[in-house]
Amino acid sequence: MDETAMDAASSSRMHGFEDQRLCVVPRPHVEAALQRPGTRRLVVTDAGCFPSARGHRRSRPQGSPETIVMLCVAGSGTVDVADETHVLTRWTWTTIPATTPHEYYASEDDPWTIWWLHVRGTAASEVTRPMVGVPQRVSRLRSVDRVLALFDELVALLEGRLSPAHLLAASGVAWNLLARMSADTMLPADGSALERAIRYLEARTDGRIRVAELAAIVGVSPSHLTALFRESTGGGPAAFHASLKMARARTLLDTSSSSISEVARTVGYDDPLYFSRQFRRLHGVSPSEYRAQGKG
Repeated sequence: MDETAMDAASSSRMHGFEDQRLCVVPRPHVEAALQRPGTRRLVVTDAGCFPSARGHRRSRPQGSPETIVMLCVAGSGTVDVADETHVLTRWTWTTIPATTPHEYYASEDDPWTIWWLHVRGTAASEVTRPMVGVPQRVSRLRSVDRVLALFDELVALLEGRLSPAHLLAASGVAWNLLARMSADTMLPADGSALERAIRYLEARTDGRIRVAELAAIVGVSPSHLTALFRESTGGGPAAFHASLKMARARTLLDTSSSSISEVARTVGYDDPLYFSRQFRRLHGVSPSEYRAQGKG
């Protein structure tokens, strides 16, 4: 029995937890999936849910061969990884990179309820890198309902027949699940200055606003707001606003019979020639050429 299988049968889980769900994919199935197109980039090796897991503790001084993702939905617990200690509370989650020594354990007073999965494959570290790369190893989940539905779907698949088709479907669900959790990490927190600025710009694709004005509206300095936008979007507020305008322009070009001049005015450009130059710079074609392209 390999290390992961031994983990699944070790003393802290020997008797399990009431209503627990626990799936460990036999390692020959995992090795076979890692050789097949469609699953070799990402294979779910273990997944489950431990409700009110009093006494739950796991220690791996040598780390795990898989990347581990844990989501706490109730209670609390502690994760020690890479010489750092982090507390998981309701709707927070963390990622433990493969081969990294770690230990985690439920609170004695308020033991956690956790959903978790282990993944291997050539893309396992890539798909979880945005989670690992954030300043805080613990992040707060916002897409709660959808993520829980995906966890449930994933575990249900692994509780059934472990055919190549089932493992392929599980890989697809895991990609979706991890992408949604990653996106939560990268998107601005609700109510933050950046989030409020983005919402303000989204509602005003037909106008123009100066960075100083926007910064004053959300209560930060212009330089700080610009830094927030660059960190999150790769460009400043003006570039982000322009991208919103162009997205609206594409929709109008695709779904309406408005003239180019009318589209330009709708997205806040008084000069249709300037609008056309900006559109070409982003898309490589003029608005008229874009409209004439076959789509769908």
